[in-house]
Amino acid sequence: MSRPTRVHAFTDDALADHDAVALAALIRSGELGVEEVEAAAVARIEHVEPSLNAVAFAAYDSPRRSRTPRAPLYGVPTFVKDNTDIASMPTNHGTDAFRAGPARRDGRYAGQFLSTGTTVLGKSRMPEFGLNASTEFRVAAPTRNPWNTERSTGASSGGAAALVAAGALPLAHANDGGGSIRIPAAAAGLIGLKPSRGRHLDGELARTMPLNIISEGVLTRTVRDTAAYVAALEDHWRNPRLAPIGLVRGPASRRLRVGLVLESVTGAVVDEQTRAAVEHTAHLLEAQGHVVEPIPVPAAPGLAADFVTYWGMLAGLAGGLGRFAFDRSFDATRLDGLTLGLRQQFTQGGWTRLPGVLRRLRRAARIYAAAFDRHELILSPVLAHVTPPLGHLDPAVPFDELMDRLQRYVAFTPLHNITGAPGISLPMGMAREGVPIGVHLSAAYGDERTLLEVAFALEEQTTWPTLRAPSEAGDHATSTTVEG
Repeated sequence: MSRPTRVHAFTDDALADHDAVALAALIRSGELGVEEVEAAAVARIEHVEPSLNAVAFAAYDSPRRSRTPRAPLYGVPTFVKDNTDIASMPTNHGTDAFRAGPARRDGRYAGQFLSTGTTVLGKSRMPEFGLNASTEFRVAAPTRNPWNTERSTGASSGGAAALVAAGALPLAHANDGGGSIRIPAAAAGLIGLKPSRGRHLDGELARTMPLNIISEGVLTRTVRDTAAYVAALEDHWRNPRLAPIGLVRGPASRRLRVGLVLESVTGAVVDEQTRAAVEHTAHLLEAQGHVVEPIPVPAAPGLAADFVTYWGMLAGLAGGLGRFAFDRSFDATRLDGLTLGLRQQFTQGGWTRLPGVLRRLRRAARIYAAAFDRHELILSPVLAHVTPPLGHLDPAVPFDELMDRLQRYVAFTPLHNITGAPGISLPMGMAREGVPIGVHLSAAYGDERTLLEVAFALEEQTTWPTLRAPSEAGDHATSTTVEG
């Protein structure tokens, strides 16, 4: 096996190896200036972008800066995903079926995101309407994984994952309708927390869904960045129906009962490397004093098929109402094969099952919640196998074959979108193919605090994978390293 080509932008500039929390502290102290940090981020992005294809829109000449210097993450450079409106930037939802003009105003969730103080430098790439589990396109070049540029960086927040993993940004916006925070986190060696339904302000699309499956968040390289971001959101708005998370600063001392799940709702077989990473995590949790025991998947049979029908409804609406929802120039003939296949599957009979599908999907939350009568956490894979080579999930693959591949890959994460429960992906292994392996922890509805506390504990026990070699620390010689 040839050595994988790796791409990173870590160097001894203003960003250095700082995470977002450290960077914000340096800006507050006056040791670093906001424009100095922006310039370093732009230089890093421009160096890795030719290799990664992660940028949907660049706003380097007119970044969106915060007007609130006291915000917790003031001045931290970031990107927003290409399905969330930021005033004066286009939102194209990863498709070439239309060409968006600049948004007139910030989206509803975007206002909460911006309240954290970040500086938005542009939009990150995503697959068409976020429907695929790899950031690949009908015509355009795919987004590549900085750990191995022949591999997928996951989806749908694939561009965000590539930029953060490569060291171009300390964190980036992501959202998750079936795993789209946690899947790219797993593929790129990042931390990805999907919060509970209702934890934040919902975006425009989420508010129109008969069952809201979308959660918003960020991709980071440290647990404390994720914790700081969640706490900063609560400074802007907090759902009074959920207990506050607050700022989680480290592990808790309490011992937990952890259910181990290695069976999936799709029936997909977990590959040997992924299983080993999950079992290794189980041993680490046991060493911390937690009790880990196997449990069955907390879901009814048929849930995966119901989710695909619901996914088809979303594709059908996007394709059928595109001229009204997006732009008058919308051309459905330019949709990719996955969107068209899902739309056709739904319109040719899937719609007749929708009432029953919605009833069963809503009932799933009760079945899932029952697992937490005896356990505080569930441990599982994020994905059933290692992130695949580019082309494996290309939207040009024949639809039936592509759907089979997707269900053999995305076998665990949709459950938490359906039930509204929180989940987090942590980088707990490395595959022979040179890419990280993510492990998933999930908790009862509203219990993000426990997930963050356990993530801190595992971070103390484990060295997260990083693309910057230890020998490069303090190296002034290179701002982009390509290894091959």
